[in-house]
Amino acid sequence: MFEQILDLVVRYPRIILHRHKNPDGDALGSQLGLKHILRDSFPDKEILSVGDMSDRYAFMVDEPMDVVPDEAYEGALAIVLDTSARALICDDRYATAAATVRMDHHIFCEEICHVEITDTSFESCCGLVTAFAKECGLTVSPVAAKLLYTGMITDSGRFRYDSTNTQTHTMAAFLMERGFDTSDIFRNLYSDDLSFIQLRAKFVLKIQTTPHRVAYIYTDRAETENQLANGVSSFTISRGMVNTMGEIKGIDSWVNFTETADGVLCEIRSGKYNINPIAVKYGGGGHQKASGCTLKDRAEAMRLLDDLNSLSEAEA
Repeated sequence: MFEQILDLVVRYPRIILHRHKNPDGDALGSQLGLKHILRDSFPDKEILSVGDMSDRYAFMVDEPMDVVPDEAYEGALAIVLDTSARALICDDRYATAAATVRMDHHIFCEEICHVEITDTSFESCCGLVTAFAKECGLTVSPVAAKLLYTGMITDSGRFRYDSTNTQTHTMAAFLMERGFDTSDIFRNLYSDDLSFIQLRAKFVLKIQTTPHRVAYIYTDRAETENQLANGVSSFTISRGMVNTMGEIKGIDSWVNFTETADGVLCEIRSGKYNINPIAVKYGGGGHQKASGCTLKDRAEAMRLLDDLNSLSEAEA
């Protein structure tokens, strides 16, 4: 499956790694893990990474993102990781590279690169990158393994989501054999400041439900701006709070709406139904049970909520 990618990696002297905006653990883990793998396996090549950063996952980053001039893309290979749609890519200059590759585990939405490897059997893009390194016999250092393992943990919900399968554990075992300490991964991921726990409590008090077991939180623009002014990121308010609704008895689907200057960020989850078509309907994408999109306004957000409610009603 990976022959085309390996051929391109061997061919190009400069490789620039991209992923989606507002990176989560899987986006950073796959990007930085692959960066270490390619550097260690091909020391004569220039391996660069670009994109914005996330305070939530800053502990994963052992060096800053590279400042890459436009001309660096001439004669280069660009690899896009963990990204389902063109609009989500952190730096659109990838398209100016001589060759482009996409490695992803989301449901396919559109073609964005010359070579496309999209495999939804992987719980994470980190799992897919691990398989690439394993199959191609590339060097996976303890640092690279730790980055990839961290991304696998975050996208599989500590191996609890139903995307976890035997392949997941095989890849996880391969990474753990490289030798690294897991304790600080979990400490960084799941130990929170008191201020964050208090913020989460406020969001729990905002939970509402529809008649057919859909839970939702709506944060208006004024409250979002207030949180941003207090140093809380939009990522924390949106994706960071969606799973406050994830373990409520009788709730099959849940959605978090966050009004921002760029629209209403929408994070959709379900423990039972395929909610991806609803996200796609509104210009988004993702997985069957975890997707997202950006909406125009509150009215459109309420239409999406009605669609989720109708889905639950139809499937009941």
